[in-house]
Amino acid sequence: MTVAASPVTLDDWFARDLGGLYRPWQADPAPSPELVELNAGLAAELGLDAEALRSPEGVAILAGAAVPAGATPVAQAYAGHQFGNYSPRLGDGRALLLGELTDPAGHRHDLHLKGSGRTPFARGGDGKAPLGPMLREYVISEAMHALGIPTTRSLAVTTTGEAVVRDGRRQPGAVLARTAASHLRVGTFQYAAATRDADLLRRLTDHAIARHHPDAAHAERPALALLEAVVEAQASLVARWMDVGFVHGVMNTDNTTISGETIDYGPCAFLDAYDPATVYSSIDHGGRYAFGNQPQIVQWNLARLAESLLTLIDDDTDTAIALATDAVSGFGATFLRHRSTGLHAKTGLTDEHGELVEDLLRLLGEQHPDHTRFFRGLSAAARGDVSPVRDLVVDRDAVDAWLDRWRAALEAQDRPVEQSAAAMDRVNPVYIPRNHQVEVALDAAIAGDLAPFERLVDVVTQPYDERPGLDEYAKGDPSATGYVTYCGT
Repeated sequence: MTVAASPVTLDDWFARDLGGLYRPWQADPAPSPELVELNAGLAAELGLDAEALRSPEGVAILAGAAVPAGATPVAQAYAGHQFGNYSPRLGDGRALLLGELTDPAGHRHDLHLKGSGRTPFARGGDGKAPLGPMLREYVISEAMHALGIPTTRSLAVTTTGEAVVRDGRRQPGAVLARTAASHLRVGTFQYAAATRDADLLRRLTDHAIARHHPDAAHAERPALALLEAVVEAQASLVARWMDVGFVHGVMNTDNTTISGETIDYGPCAFLDAYDPATVYSSIDHGGRYAFGNQPQIVQWNLARLAESLLTLIDDDTDTAIALATDAVSGFGATFLRHRSTGLHAKTGLTDEHGELVEDLLRLLGEQHPDHTRFFRGLSAAARGDVSPVRDLVVDRDAVDAWLDRWRAALEAQDRPVEQSAAAMDRVNPVYIPRNHQVEVALDAAIAGDLAPFERLVDVVTQPYDERPGLDEYAKGDPSATGYVTYCGT
């Protein structure tokens, strides 16, 4: 049904521009929708009335049981390489794009439902989602936003009134309403290119440029400029993932956005112990998407985007290939620039100290300290208390030697050491969504107790300010060996 006095008014820009890249569709009925969690802060940023969203009409929209004014719900089409294997037809198998809304600052955002039932792109299953995974995406995506990392965001989680069974476990069925700069992916371009419809690929490229990288429209080769802009955005994004120890877990080309936002929080987690080989996905047996492999995987995905754009980059195939190759080859230097900037900020260094930073990464790889606590402890070490850092390693002589060199570098800078320590506290979080804390909160929520979940959301959305009574949220799980997440999570 369409809501007459809708608390949300949407545009249908994607649907108007990009026929051929979607199927019009409706969400499955939600017999008895109930609001579980509403992100009132995000609603305010979007110019939405939180109380109206809490009304029966608002909850019906958030659950997919009603269509807001101006909306043309569609299931988006895209292809993708999943673990390196190409699938020509993926698409929104259990999701719908309701449309776009414009916030008070004039920025467009997709409003998208996840877990709203099967679509023509469904690849098995009922297209519905259990409550736990939807709450998981809510808390982790909001934590990422609080950490300053570009990401889709979670507006609300609603239950549908139906039960969903996954892996023998019965849970309430749920829908996540999320927002994004858009849901355009590398896989969207792969799909359009595979149709061999030149007009469709050009319309998609023009749409992506207008929406995300408008300066590319004025370039000599707009499609090449788009590719270069996405290379820059993705290099910056993955460097920020590495800064906070985030492991995405399923970096397929259909999960690589044109906007440079993090998308699809399935088998993702944060490092406890620092180890580049860390894998959390149950199906990543070869470590393709391990923590330390993320930069080269993104570059590989960007090469697939480049292939999709070749016909628009230049009429001459050899010229197009050469130009696209140069653009993708530039990813390495761009990523290292962003990564170096992040690591220098995390260590309080304003001058260039590449060797010192590289030696730190080598030391971390040998000692495997808690990633978050180690970097947060550096500000204490700068102030003279090295115990928060030394207590995390086995080889204290090695860390002492590095700390001596690092302290000398800090003291040689133009700003006082205390200013450096304060700057480090602004980029090194105290709190992240610790894997064991996430599981505790989700188990309680599924059982009907939302208090631990809401407490966790409060903690991780204020990640830099140490607060009394939250010591447990700053600690890793002492028994954390072999933590595993799943694609359905």
